[in-house]
Amino acid sequence: MDMDKMETSDDEMELPSDEEEHSDDEIDLNGPYVMGDEIGRGAFSVVRVATHQVTGERVAVKSINTKFIKNKLLRREIEIMKKVGDHPNILKLYEVYETKKQLHLILELVTGGELFEKIVQRGEYSEQDAAKIVKQIVSAVGHLHANGIAHRDLKPQNLLCAGEDGDDIRVADFGLSKIFGEGDRLETCCGSPEYVAPEVLECKPYDKACDLWSVGVITYVLLTGCFPFWDKNNAVLYEKIRNVDYGWPKGFEVSDEAKDLVSHLIERNPERRYTIEQCLAHPWVNTTTKSMKH
Repeated sequence: MDMDKMETSDDEMELPSDEEEHSDDEIDLNGPYVMGDEIGRGAFSVVRVATHQVTGERVAVKSINTKFIKNKLLRREIEIMKKVGDHPNILKLYEVYETKKQLHLILELVTGGELFEKIVQRGEYSEQDAAKIVKQIVSAVGHLHANGIAHRDLKPQNLLCAGEDGDDIRVADFGLSKIFGEGDRLETCCGSPEYVAPEVLECKPYDKACDLWSVGVITYVLLTGCFPFWDKNNAVLYEKIRNVDYGWPKGFEVSDEAKDLVSHLIERNPERRYTIEQCLAHPWVNTTTKSMKH
């Protein structure tokens, strides 16, 4: 389902060469944690499970070679994670350790996988389950916006699942996030094509409302197991997004309340698009009604 991210040139991107990438995997963290198995790997980092020697708490340690810290996007991601603060539905950053060779981010360990994987397995969610997840996402995005952060890449691949049933959501991956001030407009054309708002596609100044469009697309995907906008040709896909050209698949029973919420989020005009407060007040998000499809 996923396609490549769109990224533009207003931030420096200095990727490591094949020879440089992970040239030094040895972890030099001499803190209170005992390092365990590797659970993830990116262009700049390695993620391992670790256990606190005193409390026994298990965490995730994201280790980044310091020679990559000069990268602007990477520095900004770390700055944003520090700024986020505490919210039950945002991946927690506990501590930052810096050594001569590496920067270590001590993160909450979430083992339920990505929401994307759950959607692939299930096909679609019941409205009850979907509403519970959407409410958590909106609450987390509201916290980000209140702290002057636009995520700009909300999608099921960046939503982690915790809890016994995997329905306890954590917003993660702040690689394309941006700190903004009151009245600031954002300009970078970025995100993942299927989830990106039309104003971002058009490379016009935009604001945090772009995140609410993405929430609308995620809600649609949860309810149907497919995208509201899709085409193998990106130019055709972008035209569909700009024209808000979508419908509901035949054979799916989706309540009027759910359709109403989605229509107010997948709204062409960001000034008319639902706000965080309107989403949280919406009856579909808040209540289990008889009209909800199970």
